[in-house]
Amino acid sequence: MIVFPNAKINLGLHVVRRRSDGYHDLQTLFYPVLGLNDELEIETTQGDDIQFSNDGIEIDCNAEDNLIVRCYRSMKEHYPSIGGVSVRLSKHIPFGAGLGGGSSDAAFMAKALNAMYDLHLNNEQLSALVRPLGADCPFFIYNTPCWARGIGDLLTPTPLRLNGYFLLMLKPPFPVSTRTAYAGMQPTGTEQQWQADGSDWLTYTNDFETTVFQQFPLLAEIKSRLLASGANYAAMSGSGSTIFALFDKQTLNRNKQQVEEVKNDFSQMIIYQGYIQ
Repeated sequence: MIVFPNAKINLGLHVVRRRSDGYHDLQTLFYPVLGLNDELEIETTQGDDIQFSNDGIEIDCNAEDNLIVRCYRSMKEHYPSIGGVSVRLSKHIPFGAGLGGGSSDAAFMAKALNAMYDLHLNNEQLSALVRPLGADCPFFIYNTPCWARGIGDLLTPTPLRLNGYFLLMLKPPFPVSTRTAYAGMQPTGTEQQWQADGSDWLTYTNDFETTVFQQFPLLAEIKSRLLASGANYAAMSGSGSTIFALFDKQTLNRNKQQVEEVKNDFSQMIIYQGYIQ
């Protein structure tokens, strides 16, 4: 079986409060990016364990710490009927980028095992299985625009659709760790009053930009250039370091020269560009 775990972007990210367990409550709108994908090839084997290999972007951890392997071991513990598998990950979604690539890989691994071994688990059951692997893993089980609250695992679908918008994603040659993003963060203790249908998304901001941009001024420069080129919206995704911009077709056509100049100036950083379907 071959599946294609996709990336996500965050429309707005507000840190509400620090919790007693050390995590933070937040609110954000997760939006799937179906055009930026890893490739996960899974085959059954005669053994009773997982064989894992990786090409494309090199993974910065050993195999046992990879979320795909951890997902397999967790599901096998719950469902011993799962047999041995050989897994090849072709990695294209950069890590440390705020795009949820590792979480997506784990969620798609869970969905693949569910189908391959006829476990008949519904999305709610799959979400519960992958939640311990990462706060945004459950989002990739549903893989549809969702509000996220709690630590990012309490999901509510939203009707917002950005079909027809042109998405440009720039990833500088460095990651931003979640720890770095939270350093110096001062939560407000209150939630933003964003519309339930997401219709006010153009007003959303990412709280992490305040601290991350101070440490990485290039990110602020990229966002500024994108807005100056006419972007309807530009922001950092998650805790960074990806900066993305959205253009409606009319705006893109009107500002085509300025957009091309930005793309030329940051050509080595472009990881995705295309219309949202």
